[in-house]
Amino acid sequence: MEFGILGPVQVFGERADMRITPAGAKQRALLGTLAVKAGQVVSPDRLVDELWGEHPPANAANALQTHIARLRRLLPVPAPGSGSGSGESHHEWLVTRPLGYVLRPGRAGTDAQRFHRLTARGRSLAATDPARSAEVLREALALWRGPALEGAGRGTICSTEASLLEESRLITLETLYDACLRAGRAGEVAGELAELTASHPLRERFYELLMTALYRCGRQAEALGVYDRARRRLVHDLGVEPGPVLRGRMESIRHRQDLAPEESGEAKGAAGLHPLGAEVARLRHRIEVLSRQQRELADRFEQLATDRAAGR
Repeated sequence: MEFGILGPVQVFGERADMRITPAGAKQRALLGTLAVKAGQVVSPDRLVDELWGEHPPANAANALQTHIARLRRLLPVPAPGSGSGSGESHHEWLVTRPLGYVLRPGRAGTDAQRFHRLTARGRSLAATDPARSAEVLREALALWRGPALEGAGRGTICSTEASLLEESRLITLETLYDACLRAGRAGEVAGELAELTASHPLRERFYELLMTALYRCGRQAEALGVYDRARRRLVHDLGVEPGPVLRGRMESIRHRQDLAPEESGEAKGAAGLHPLGAEVARLRHRIEVLSRQQRELADRFEQLATDRAAGR
């Protein structure tokens, strides 16, 4: 058993052909929320907010119980020996607790957990075996079937988790192509990197990796053209100049400095650091967006609390 959230919310069985897809947005939102919070009790109020947002039905508690019952019927009957290791011969997936509901995954997990395990392994191999690192990271990225928690609604829990997972996916892509460059595969990945700069035009790291790949293929003028394109886009959309890592790569290429494989990726002298630590400039826009979302969520919760106190 595995709960899939790296794409449409689904449940995968032990057999390759067994796939359960909840019918209806509310069922997808409910399963997605409980899968994200697997092993944790989620209160009815939070589930109601996740499923209906600012417009819950008058009988929200009964409506939620109906959806819980439907989800219980949807999940397969646990097989003997599928307990969580506490001596149970079997266990119920969705359990009612005094303070809410909890999805007990037992020995099952989520595809997101498997993704994180593979990416951690891939990063650990990057310095010593970049070719193998790239293979493991591609295996991790192959788990994605579409946008995270697709179709699970825009509730706080699912939308926040989806944003975090998408950021993890992009960081994994950056790590993958850095490993490919370290393995001497610049010519193989230049086209893929060009597509990534087109689909993520404000992400400086993809531009920097593309410039490195083009330069290593003997295409210096094209590499410098990528920098000019990146700068125009950043100035136009964000009103900021490229960060120090991208500028440093441009200067290295302009002066025809040798970009050895060990220098690709993070800025020289920062190799081996977690990608976030070496790319503060690139993440400025992301931080601003997340801060704005946090403020909006805080305002939303305050309004909900006010409405409930007033009996609305």
